[in-house]
Amino acid sequence: MTRRARLGRGGHTNHTGGIPADIRGCVSDPARLRERPIDRAAYASDASHYLFTPRGAVIAESAREVAAILAAASRSGEPVTFRSGGTSLSGQASGAGVIVDVRQRFRGVEVLDDGQRVRVEPGATVRQVNVRLAKHGTRLGPDPASEIACTVGGVIANNSSGMACGTDENSYRTLESLVVVLPSGTVVDTARDGADAHLREAEPELFAGLEWLRDRVRSNPTSVAAIQRMFALKNTMGYGVNAFLDFDSPTEILAHLIVGSEGTLAFIAEATFRTVPVQRQAATALVVLPTLDAAVAALPSITASGAAAIELMDATSLAVGQRLDRPPAEIVGFEPTTQAALLIEYRADDDDALAEASTAGARVLEDLPLHAPAAFSTDAGARARAWAFRKGLYASVAGARPSGTTALLEDIVVPPAELAGTCTELQSLFTQHDYRDAVIFGHAKDGNLHFMVTDRFEGSAALTRHVAFTESLVDLVLGAGGNLKAEHGTGRAMAPFVSRQYGDELYDVMVTLKRLCDPRGIMNPGVLISDDPKIHLRGITETPTIEPEADRCVECGYCEPVCPSRDLTLTPRQRIAVRRASERAQLAGDSELVSALAADYDYDGVQTCAVDGMCATACPVGINTGDLVKRLRREASSKTEDALWSTLATQWGVATRGGARALTAARALPTPLVRGATQLGRAVLGADTVPRYDAGLPGGGPARSRVAGVHGTEPVAAIFVPACVGSMFGPEDGGMPAGEALLALAVRAGVGIHVPDDVENLCCGTPWSSKGRSHGLDTMRRRAAGVAEAARAASVPVIVDASSCTEGFASLLEPLGVDVIDAVAFTAQTLLPRLTVAPRTDSLVIHPTCSSEQLGTTSALLEVARAVASEVRVPETWGCCGFAGDRGMLHPELTAAATAAEAAEVRAINATAHASCNRTCEIGMTRATGKSYRHVLELLEEATRP
Repeated sequence: MTRRARLGRGGHTNHTGGIPADIRGCVSDPARLRERPIDRAAYASDASHYLFTPRGAVIAESAREVAAILAAASRSGEPVTFRSGGTSLSGQASGAGVIVDVRQRFRGVEVLDDGQRVRVEPGATVRQVNVRLAKHGTRLGPDPASEIACTVGGVIANNSSGMACGTDENSYRTLESLVVVLPSGTVVDTARDGADAHLREAEPELFAGLEWLRDRVRSNPTSVAAIQRMFALKNTMGYGVNAFLDFDSPTEILAHLIVGSEGTLAFIAEATFRTVPVQRQAATALVVLPTLDAAVAALPSITASGAAAIELMDATSLAVGQRLDRPPAEIVGFEPTTQAALLIEYRADDDDALAEASTAGARVLEDLPLHAPAAFSTDAGARARAWAFRKGLYASVAGARPSGTTALLEDIVVPPAELAGTCTELQSLFTQHDYRDAVIFGHAKDGNLHFMVTDRFEGSAALTRHVAFTESLVDLVLGAGGNLKAEHGTGRAMAPFVSRQYGDELYDVMVTLKRLCDPRGIMNPGVLISDDPKIHLRGITETPTIEPEADRCVECGYCEPVCPSRDLTLTPRQRIAVRRASERAQLAGDSELVSALAADYDYDGVQTCAVDGMCATACPVGINTGDLVKRLRREASSKTEDALWSTLATQWGVATRGGARALTAARALPTPLVRGATQLGRAVLGADTVPRYDAGLPGGGPARSRVAGVHGTEPVAAIFVPACVGSMFGPEDGGMPAGEALLALAVRAGVGIHVPDDVENLCCGTPWSSKGRSHGLDTMRRRAAGVAEAARAASVPVIVDASSCTEGFASLLEPLGVDVIDAVAFTAQTLLPRLTVAPRTDSLVIHPTCSSEQLGTTSALLEVARAVASEVRVPETWGCCGFAGDRGMLHPELTAAATAAEAAEVRAINATAHASCNRTCEIGMTRATGKSYRHVLELLEEATRP
């Protein structure tokens, strides 16, 4: 086989779709095959500027299944690309062959040796692992900015580092062992006894080849010197050939060559890491200097003072940061022109050590030409805002790009002494090649710069400019003794330049390694090394303008781990990617593809979106994909449906009481009979119109009107609007409804609360806003105005006893000058200090809701929970339950998928009680776990009874 065939060209092919039969036969459940046009569009892009439409995707279930897939692909020569977080920025997570999705079924985390080690599967995110390790005071060494979304498999595959880990705590240095699947299907566990003997027996050519390459590298002084020089800095360019110097055993060499191999040598099925201790004390300063040169000039003295992290941001970065919802105070109040900022942090294990370190830092600041006075602070909120700004900087800057342009992010590293000159030359290159909106930021302590340019990348002029700029960049970095990639991986973007950085000898070592591991060239062809000198130009995407709700998306994937539908249909990123695919097809005149995408998007993109807004909490630019979905629902609704929902709004009290009575009656009938009736209705009127009944639904609740009036003492401290979900759905286990529990607590605390007389017809409007029914929402807005008038007259807030309804009423009433407070927060602030509580629960599992997270009331939820229980736990796998008002009844499969991991953890905890703060979420969690979830105020009411 020729070298060209073995390395693969990885071009921008566009198959008609369809996973080859031999690979299909390896998958036990056809439901895990994704081959429709919408699936292929959803998997076509990652966070990079490349777009490759795959033949299809396989949601792999186990290492054994992956082994069978790879063996079949090797026999047929079918290209395979592994996808987990998809946060890669150089095109290594997308391909034109078969995508193997290892995000869903490979999320295992096992903490070992009291947190000194951790065994992880590739689909777990860095943040999920660190949450498990936090109680042990340890964490993973790599600390990438994308920790919320990047998975451990990707971190290893890219040898990710990050803010502070440098070259000492990255994946390569902290890895203990791997379980990998080779392209032949051979599974290698580098930690097993006799691992070398097993590898020699199973893969004799590979074993011998690794020994030969090890000796070849070590016997060449020029190679040794080059490796030592390049890997003294961050370096993710090419393969990690430093493994040939650092390890003797072929299995150890192989394991560390796979680190940073970007899915081109093997599949990482499991990894065991040595963790690093968490330094719990930190002092942080966000320092603004007059120019980028001044900021770079300050680096030597700051580094010498012992700073753990030094992050650099230029003026354009600051301008974007000023537009954030809660920007750090240090970067507001001026118009960025030439300024630059340094985010400096010192870390220590105790207060004394931190004080000493921050004092040394303060002395350094005294000698700097600061744009404004600055000081080190230990305030957790200020630190969180500063780091949120820095960690979300790429997506924030890219999100601010002109519509229709594509963001291209590169990262380089040079010796720190060369950083100032490199920054100056880099800015000159931007000017020379007419990249006017370029941005520079990065890990200044390590000499590691990130920069971003935006362009339309369409037509020969744009590509010619890109080629010329890249050539100049390569000359600049290598001339400064640096590496062309520091932490984002070689990918496709720098694959043609690996030989230029390493020279012919070491490049040939890499080519030989690739042939030994992957003789058919099936593993991620075109990535990391390629014999195609133009591979970096193939597949660059053009980003069409789409809806304003989503146009700023850079498909970074930060939203995916918090999305309820991520394991069922589409994630927010994929919903947007499909919209872009549809627009591209429309522009190309491909009406057949447009129709196919639209047909499947109704269910995958619209019906199964929870519109819970959790994606906005993770998105660096605040995109709420639910806003897009709401509009699409509104546009798709018929006049008949609009009329029905408008009528319901005018008769809401009648509707909710009718629904409650129907639920009570249904519980007296055989479940199959009621379910059959709802199934018939769904078949006639649509699955997105008629709820599906099941035995897990409670009976109806009491009328809200029965609690109208004043409760407790005068004057009243708040107006209380009991949520209609508490009226429609009765409490769990025949207990007291949450609204009545709140009123009982208020009476015991001596606090007056008024429930409006017309409460039966009041609603927060969420049933209409989530479905895009504007007329019904307007009706509820007018009714809410009466509540607002009463609240303003009495100068009191409005409180609501379901977190999602609190959020809905806030959107209606706060624009009218009324404060809206969730009942749990009101209880924690006002009632709990006046109550005598006798805890009645040994252990309590709490399910925060997406609304409590967005309202910032989860801390109050936990405060009330701790008052009634000796032990309170929030599951580490907590997430939005996906019940989403009526969505859990319309599409119960959404709730089942969203709660699967949390439900398994809850069952394993086996607590004595379970609670939340939203009635429909309680129903969803009860259904998912088989445990009775109640409102936390019900538990508090019981614990305060005389």
